Order: sequence, then structure tokens, then C-alpha cells
Amino acid sequence: MGRKLIIDTDPGVDDAFAIALAALSDDVELLGVTTVFGNVSLPRTTSNALRLLALCGRADVPVAAGADRPLVYPQQSRATHIHGPDGLSGRSSVLPEPARQARRAGAVSLMVELLERADEPVTIAAIGPLTNVALLLAAHPRVRDRISRIVIMGGGLDHGNTTAMAEFNVWSDPEAARRVLVEEDVPCVLVPLDLTLRCAVDSAWLAKLAAAGPVGAALTALTPDYLASYRRVLGFEGMAMHDAVAVAEAIRPGILRTKSFPIEIDCTSGPGRGATLVDRRSEPARAQGEGPVHAGVADVALDTDLDGLRNFVLGRISRS
Repeated sequence: MGRKLIIDTDPGVDDAFAIALAALSDDVELLGVTTVFGNVSLPRTTSNALRLLALCGRADVPVAAGADRPLVYPQQSRATHIHGPDGLSGRSSVLPEPARQARRAGAVSLMVELLERADEPVTIAAIGPLTNVALLLAAHPRVRDRISRIVIMGGGLDHGNTTAMAEFNVWSDPEAARRVLVEEDVPCVLVPLDLTLRCAVDSAWLAKLAAAGPVGAALTALTPDYLASYRRVLGFEGMAMHDAVAVAEAIRPGILRTKSFPIEIDCTSGPGRGATLVDRRSEPARAQGEGPVHAGVADVALDTDLDGLRNFVLGRISRS
């Protein structure tokens, strides 16, 4: 079998591309999909995940719903202004009806079951707020050894997209992000906004995907609201596929170039709340200066072959 993978997600247009990328990759054993609040409400993210798996012909993949709110403070707002009222540009109803229901036991229970049953360590691609993953690690510390690494789409090195400093997934639950990235001893790869924006695709790429087959056509049909938002951000007709970049790294380790850095998450109530503080000073400079006392360490994705990454995602989804 292929690389064993669990996706924790809040679909979301870019999540839709990420789920399809994993679901249609022959070298991936997609063990399960768990859902979390985020871009839209938990019932909607769960329905979207089920419909997207049905689109990909993957009714065999179990789905379970997880946290419907952050660990400590309520989520201040969702991303319907970017992803549309249902998370998929208002077009989720054009996707197939779910071929199965979500597991009643819930996301954390499903992750524990899948991790304990696997005959080798499993990669978790966490592409929404990190609440489910934080709860998993806090309540079931014995499964840490069953996780090969957690590939996280989140954070920003130089800026945010929800506030000046905070990226949406981390901002939605900073306490959960800190639990996973700073407090836990599990290998993490952080795929930040700075890189995922550089991996944006244009209208020509989307046209190739739409022409490749029914899955590609359906995915591109979900993008109008998302495209309208990113037209203002990017300055051209295109979109960021943030979560698909992280899932590409989960599938093919090394497709992104990473470097290890100390990391902290701002959990204060001030204007920096949700900021991802990555200490990019050289080791000698860090040794001479001041730094966070309890900082964790993560591999941060800094660069990639942009065209190679885009072709990888296009080729995998086009296989349908």
C-alpha cells in the first residue's frame, strides 16, 4: 500500500483540492478524513467532506466530525466572504450526495482507531484549525508514537491574512496551535501562507484541470467566490490552493524545501493574537540574544519548485 494519511480539514475550496489530491493518488492510503469548524460551521464542513469523497469515488474513506468551536475562546468570524456561504462558493449542492454518513463516535475517536490499527506510523495533514489534533494529543498521548509527522497548513512568517499578523487557521484557535506546535513532541512541518501564496494557480491552470475530467470540472465549478476574492489579493485571475500545497508535502516528503526553526504562537488578547513567531535568526545570533523560553521546533516550508508543485497537483487530480 501507499503512504498512510489522515486529513483533518474544514472544507473550504482549497481543502476540496487537497482532499481530491489525496483521494486520487495511487500511492496514498487515505485512512480517514476528520472535520473541524473553520471556514464554515462543523455540519457544513462535514457535509462538504462527505460530498467531495463521493465526487472522487472514495466512499470507502471514513469521515468523522470533530470540534465545533475553539479550545478557549469563541471563533470571532468564519471565512464565508472568501469561500461562500457553504464553503464551496454556494455550489456544494452540485456535488454528489454523500455515499455514507459520518461516524457517530467523532473525529478524535476515529483518529485513535486508525492510528492504533495502522501497521506503520501515519502522517496527519492538518489543514484547518488545529483543535482536533490538539485534543487528540492531549487526551491520547500514547498515539504520539503512531504519528510519523503532522503537516500543517497554517501561520505566516511575515504577515497574516485574517489580521496583519495572523493566518486564518492559527487565528481560529491559537491555543490549539500552540499545543501542537510548541508543547507537543511530535514532528511537525509548517506550511505557511508566505509559500502557499507563491504557489497560486492561474486561469490557464484551472482551465487545464476543468478539461481533464469530471472531478477537475467539478472542482473548478466550486471556485467562483474564491476566485473573486483572490483576484483582489493576487492582482490576476487565479487562486491560492493553500491546503493542497500542504497535502502535496504530506504525500511526497521533500517536495517543499524546509528548515528547522524555533516557533511560538501568540495567545495573548492583543493585536498580535494568532501570530506565528518563527525565529529565523542564525544560531549564533539566537545564542547571543533573547528568545522565547518555551519555544517549540518545527520544520518550516520556505520554498519549492513552483511549476513542479503546480504540475504535481494538476497531474494527480487529472488522473480521474
